[in-house]
Amino acid sequence: MNFPLPEFIVVSASNPWTYVLFGVIGFAFGYVLEMSGFGDSRKLAAQFYFTELTVLKVMFTAIVVAMVLTFGAVGLGILDFSQVWVNPTYLWSGIIGGLIMGVGFIVGGFCPTTSLASASTGKIDGMLFMLGGFVGAALFAETEPLFTHWYNNAGYYGRLTLDQVFNLPIGVVVLLVVLMALFMFWGAEQLERIFGKKDLSREPKLRIAGAGALVALALAVVFIGSPSLEDKYNKLTFTRTETIEQLNADPIVNTITYTADQMLANRLVFVTPAESFKAKYNQSMKPVYLDVRSEADYNLYHIDGAVNVPLERIQEVIPVLLSEPPANTVFIVMSNDETAAVAAWKILAADSVPNVYILEGGINNWIAFFGTDDVSLRPNPNAGDDQLGYFFPAALGNRYESCSPSPIEYEHLEFEAKIKLQLKRDKSGGGCG
Repeated sequence: MNFPLPEFIVVSASNPWTYVLFGVIGFAFGYVLEMSGFGDSRKLAAQFYFTELTVLKVMFTAIVVAMVLTFGAVGLGILDFSQVWVNPTYLWSGIIGGLIMGVGFIVGGFCPTTSLASASTGKIDGMLFMLGGFVGAALFAETEPLFTHWYNNAGYYGRLTLDQVFNLPIGVVVLLVVLMALFMFWGAEQLERIFGKKDLSREPKLRIAGAGALVALALAVVFIGSPSLEDKYNKLTFTRTETIEQLNADPIVNTITYTADQMLANRLVFVTPAESFKAKYNQSMKPVYLDVRSEADYNLYHIDGAVNVPLERIQEVIPVLLSEPPANTVFIVMSNDETAAVAAWKILAADSVPNVYILEGGINNWIAFFGTDDVSLRPNPNAGDDQLGYFFPAALGNRYESCSPSPIEYEHLEFEAKIKLQLKRDKSGGGCG
């Protein structure tokens, strides 16, 4: 039996024009930084003395404009925000790191990105700061094992956004952040007038029109709102590459696009107990078993290593599923039969959690396949839809023999492989670093 190789989607980086686009964007970014004065350490350090707050105004302008355009596109259904990489929140290490970087910013006059902009224009202080950054990165790499546990666990919240923190609609959060930014722009100008003796009458009047346009766009985002889970599900499509072997001829490779309902109807996301079990020992994938049954059923019997997330709480774990797991992670959802697992699959698929499959026949089918020798498990002929189809002598959880079948005993299991890994969105950086 052969395991399928991961089916990765070829990204546009194979097109040489992609690199031209990357170069143009990078050049434009550096040009804006230089024109804004971000290559001048004196101008950058002056923000901490409230005499020159260009850095704050430029950075917040970029943030709010990008935010309005991003969530406007999300509301219009152009962009799937769950496919956008959001840096996981590490609260306490982020605070400490921010303080260290802030001190370095004051002393050196640069942050990592602005030092690159300065060095690229031949400024010696920018070059020396960039060199110091490399030395600091090397020291961090050498000492990180000493505090890695605290660094990765203190205040870790995973993929966390402001709408989740304050339990507000995304559009409202966008509007509030825009208003906050405009207030900070006004406050920055007052500080520049008081401490920097800056003449505000020389500031371009166009900035007021820009502020008005920004508020109007933010209000539009509030009005548009965000697509519902049902809307996102109905727009889902899946691309599958299927190979048809031919006798004495090259195989035929077909690429077929399915809707979410077609994936379910054709049973393309249902994996047998044999494949689910063997996935543990497939080095090309990392299976995560999501048991969406009630806690009571989970405590009676569950597959070894399965994580209990009842169906009504499945949306709570989606930020975690989207943020940290490796790209080769496969989520296998299970219920007693298939009803609750299918409902969970629809929610996860609609929120663009990659590589989600359903245990065919659920826990009942797993027991029927692996638990035939366990005489203590008696069939329950009166079990209803998505109920456990067996009587259990005790709530032993994963301590029944069939919960963790022997890999040696079932070494030669045969099955039709359904799992095909899809490419997960890549991490990307942002901000002043």
